[in-house]
Amino acid sequence: MIDLSFNDMEPDSLRVREFYLGRQPILDRNQGLFGYELLFRNAPVGPANISNDLSATAAVIAHASQLGMEKTIGDALGFVNVDADVIMSDIFSFLPREKVVLEIVNTMPATPAVLARIKELVGHGFSFALDDVTGESDTVDALLPLVEYVKMDMRNIPLSALMKVAPRFRQEKKKLVAEKVETREEFKNCLDLGFDYFQGYYFSKPVIMSGKKLSPSQLAVMELMTLVTSDADNQEIERAIKRDVSLALNLLRLVNTPAVGARQRIDSLSQAVTILGRRQLQRWLQIMLYAEPSKRGHSMTPLLMLATTRGRLLELLAAKLRPSERSAADIAFTVGIMSLMDTLFGISMTEILSQIPVNDEVADALQNRGGFYGDLLKLAECIERLEDFGDHIVPTLRDLAMSTDELVELEMAAFEWSDNVVRYAL
Repeated sequence: MIDLSFNDMEPDSLRVREFYLGRQPILDRNQGLFGYELLFRNAPVGPANISNDLSATAAVIAHASQLGMEKTIGDALGFVNVDADVIMSDIFSFLPREKVVLEIVNTMPATPAVLARIKELVGHGFSFALDDVTGESDTVDALLPLVEYVKMDMRNIPLSALMKVAPRFRQEKKKLVAEKVETREEFKNCLDLGFDYFQGYYFSKPVIMSGKKLSPSQLAVMELMTLVTSDADNQEIERAIKRDVSLALNLLRLVNTPAVGARQRIDSLSQAVTILGRRQLQRWLQIMLYAEPSKRGHSMTPLLMLATTRGRLLELLAAKLRPSERSAADIAFTVGIMSLMDTLFGISMTEILSQIPVNDEVADALQNRGGFYGDLLKLAECIERLEDFGDHIVPTLRDLAMSTDELVELEMAAFEWSDNVVRYAL
């Protein structure tokens, strides 16, 4: 554990693990993954709570650095919120300047000292974003020459105002980031206005289309999953995989990722089926459902990343909470990764469950967020939407008898595992 102290704090007032660390994906115009905003939220678990923005940012920076920034953001950029106190401090030695963007709010007083410090940090290679911009102001004018990105919150600015200010910032050669994009319509509007990047969970919301059919490759994976979960023998499963050449090649690539942890390279389908076993094979088939659209030119990296992170986090949580139940972790992984299949396929979860045989616990978790696995899924969803649902985390952790320390460690492990999977799957 890292302890940080500053002149205006008591020596032991800051313990970096007493917070939740969320990350929100930032996508490019092709909906490929560009970066993550790292979000901090106080964890009210004792007297040593982090109480100000400086210590909050310091905690996020220190913990991310302690565990490795690559575990937190992988190959993407990390956007970190800072205020005037943070800017004037000397905590930037924790940060890899080429990997982070420092976000400043447009209401921050642009004093000569702050402007000089930002200019100094830019000279050292740091990038800045101006956050929550709703229009022009003296502060915006003062900060604009020093920032690379301008972020606008779709909840705080009407479309009519957006149409006026976006062109001005584009003229200034700023990269525009739309925040809180929650619908496909908002995404399209911002796309038309020339926004470069998009932050929000519009990509994870299902657009249900009646009569929608699964692609041949998705059908092949689904049929294979049915064989794997039934009593079909290994030879029958191997024959089914061989009938689809791309399926076979993709499966071999996936099972050789570092995330599998195989001691030797798996070169044949027969090896894959034998070495992995039914449960692991089912896992990689579930992941392939998300990876397939990317190979047809539709970037589904964020959905693949979200699904694999959810699946792994639920698996780790279940293993921690129910260590004596051997199947609990496997069931939890299935719940996590299947929870986004309605978005992936554009059909209702009820219809999906009519095609994929699952037990009652899994069905209850997916449809009603019920039972033990439903609680784990709700916890994962709250972490993903930290700004909106962070208040639900403490009661859920209390019910699960889990500490914030343990949650953060498992979450970081899930981030790293998911990043490895996605890097090799596409």
